[in-house]
Amino acid sequence: MTPAVLAAVDGSPQSTAAAHWAAEEALRRGVPLRLLHAWPWLTDGRASFADPEDLPAAAQRMLTLTAEDVQARHPGLTVQTDVVLDAAVDGLVAAAEDAALLVLGSRGLGGFTGLLLGSVSMAVAGRAAVPVVVVRPTDRAEEPAGERAGEPAVPEVVVGVDAAAPDDAVLDFAFRAAALRGARVRAVHGWDLPPAFAVVGFLPSGSEMAQLQAVEEKALADALAAHRRRHPETEVVEEARLGAARTLVEDSAGAALVVVGRRRRPHDIGPRLGRIAHAVLHHAQAPVAVVPHD
Repeated sequence: MTPAVLAAVDGSPQSTAAAHWAAEEALRRGVPLRLLHAWPWLTDGRASFADPEDLPAAAQRMLTLTAEDVQARHPGLTVQTDVVLDAAVDGLVAAAEDAALLVLGSRGLGGFTGLLLGSVSMAVAGRAAVPVVVVRPTDRAEEPAGERAGEPAVPEVVVGVDAAAPDDAVLDFAFRAAALRGARVRAVHGWDLPPAFAVVGFLPSGSEMAQLQAVEEKALADALAAHRRRHPETEVVEEARLGAARTLVEDSAGAALVVVGRRRRPHDIGPRLGRIAHAVLHHAQAPVAVVPHD
């Protein structure tokens, strides 16, 4: 069975934006879209699916209306709906195990207006076994290249690369996303000054900075070499700059998608998202994909 694209919906504008973004992604991939609503008040302690007739009318109406809206705007797409009997985070994480990816809105109905990213989206992005894409209502639908003023003539998928320890799962996701969109990959490696400069207490000279920059650019080129060979049809722009999170946020303006990695943890202690993924999720101006890796 082909894994579906899964989108969580709760009736909020954020979740509606996520559902439509997920519909476009499902059409690109040629797979069904599955709309999921978590209903914790009906939980019996097991993450099982309910018969629609058992659900309160408001919840079922919301799910049905969202599915009808999505199908009207995306004809030909197979849309399935389900309700999971569990709290939002646990239910979505469990339901996504067999999905191609999970798409979430930045905040749900329970969020505070001043927050850029809700607690459910943050928690799910840090725990899910599959890539999680977080979409905001302000993330515009992807249009053909050149139709949006001030944006790149060629659409871009921006991916954060740890040149010292590049991960295939993150890069594979980014290159596939670019291929599906006819986009180029902008591979961003943010680097920091060596600790020795902080200890000594002065900034490197211009020539020293040039040497450091050359080393980081070489590391990035080496990290991308195998993926360039596997995807010769994809244009790649390499960018090595001081400050990873800042660079990714800046490059997100006009991007079709920003891709960051999230290391899987063998235990539940401590934060599940690194500082770069955390910052990008809060501040990027495009949908953000968080890809788990070992």
